[in-house]
Amino acid sequence: MLRGSFNRLFYIVNVSVENLAPCKKLVRVELDAAAVDAAFAAITKDYQKQAALPGFRPGKAPLPMVVKKYDAEIKEEARRKLIGDNYRKAIEEQKLHVVGPPDIEEVQFGRGQALSFTATIETAPEFQLPDYKGLPAQLETKSVSDADVERALELLRGQHAKFETVARSLAGGDIAVVNYTGTCDGKPITELAPTAKGLTEQKNFWIETEGSSFIPGFAAQLIGAQAGEKRTVNVDFPADFVTPQLSGKKGVYEVEVVEVKEKVLPPLDEDLAKKFGAENLEKLKDGVRKDLENELKYSQSKAIRAQTVRALLGRVNFDLPESAVANETRNVVYDLVRQNTQRGIGRELIEKQKDEIYSAAAVNAKDRVKLAFLVGRIAEQEKITVTQEDALKRAQQLAMMYQMPLDQFIKDLQKRNGVNELYDQVLHEKVLELIEKNAIISEGTPIR
Repeated sequence: MLRGSFNRLFYIVNVSVENLAPCKKLVRVELDAAAVDAAFAAITKDYQKQAALPGFRPGKAPLPMVVKKYDAEIKEEARRKLIGDNYRKAIEEQKLHVVGPPDIEEVQFGRGQALSFTATIETAPEFQLPDYKGLPAQLETKSVSDADVERALELLRGQHAKFETVARSLAGGDIAVVNYTGTCDGKPITELAPTAKGLTEQKNFWIETEGSSFIPGFAAQLIGAQAGEKRTVNVDFPADFVTPQLSGKKGVYEVEVVEVKEKVLPPLDEDLAKKFGAENLEKLKDGVRKDLENELKYSQSKAIRAQTVRALLGRVNFDLPESAVANETRNVVYDLVRQNTQRGIGRELIEKQKDEIYSAAAVNAKDRVKLAFLVGRIAEQEKITVTQEDALKRAQQLAMMYQMPLDQFIKDLQKRNGVNELYDQVLHEKVLELIEKNAIISEGTPIR
């Protein structure tokens, strides 16, 4: 049934607000019977104009017949309009800053009766905005040295390294190509960690003898071995090992060295520079230095921002809406579970750790919700706004990050109602930039 236009007339007789808890209120709204009847009459006329009943031209059916046929629809429309419109009017009159959807309970409603309903709402916290300019931060004075540039150039050489098989004993800097099988507590590792098949057995596996890219202490025990030689390697899995079922345990590996490969780096010359798109070696060095300086600037900015945010959060305390914290906690829990799953942690272990995960998420969520309210108030104070151009620029950055065409990214954003979230992100960033810009920075180790 097509609905006509019903003027939003407000007939509020009485509004009262009761505090139930911090950030939670009960709003009672009452309308007189005349207001209810007026709404029924207006909506019934709208239905009459469009009603097509047997024996009558459209819009000519008698009102009693229209009411009889569409009574349930008319009643629902009147209820929705009266409660919805007058709820919004009451919130506006009382100047309440509502967070999240209301829980509305109809107390009394019907033809010829006064309407009364209640709305349980959560409101934004009330607090005095603390000083957010001049927040303290410490930063260690650093600069990009020639040694930093040399190390970066060595990494670039490593990207074009060749690995040549040699007929000698394995030495530091070499690559060992090995077959291995591993056990823990006398059992195959997969019995303790079903997803860790790669830690249990591998063929023709490449291991660098320098560093601890595989398991700390593993490669060092192969030094001096030749192709065809077998060795038993004992390891201690670190407490923070990527596979938590093995954390702090001991492992035993039976290893056969298949090949010894020597890492041969290309010379640091003009040819190498051109492989990285530089005109010559000096241009390559200049580009590397600039990249390192940008990385240092970014890491320093990140450290300052983290310190100023902690300082801001510590300057004021206020109650938070329960639903906002609960929603944010769910988001944090989801992110933590997703990250652990990507790290190969099984669902059984995640289930065992759910209490710890939830506790950590709840603390994190409270800080994020608290910061969101502070950012909103600072934006109001400083009259910081987000333009359509700002939002589009952010969308372009995200589209590039996710390797998506911009128009497709925007369509997906609109489909999941994420446009407001995008604007919030840009506003959040603008406020934090303001705080960082006005921080008082002293030399020292960054405050953790």
